[in-house]
Amino acid sequence: MSEKFEILNLEMKSGESLKLKGQLPGDAKNFSVNLGRSATDVGLHFNPRLNDKTIVCNSKHSNNWEAEQRDGHMCFTPGSEAKFSIKLNGNKFEVKLPDGHEISFPNRHGHDKLTYLSVKGDFKVTSFKYE
Repeated sequence: MSEKFEILNLEMKSGESLKLKGQLPGDAKNFSVNLGRSATDVGLHFNPRLNDKTIVCNSKHSNNWEAEQRDGHMCFTPGSEAKFSIKLNGNKFEVKLPDGHEISFPNRHGHDKLTYLSVKGDFKVTSFKYE
């Protein structure tokens, strides 16, 4: 059963961080976090693919995917709890992984405020905050 967590009226501004905590089921394969203005205008698509041991980051403009960026650092484990944070830092997104590793992804659309968040797939959100 795929989880879905969605917020349509987020008020995240540049300099703020979003912290997510959740549970990965024992058979977890992948999940994604989309942060942007809407489901068709995504500034950061963060997609850990546990089977491929890779994290794919991308963006979507007018419902069209752009160029993928891949990171071979996998620290998400099926059947475990995970905490990570995403910071909108001006011209880039900074994702701090559960083990402290950081992934940087460009803010390709130049957004200074994000209003949309969705978490889909094999990740059950248990705690969410932004500051």
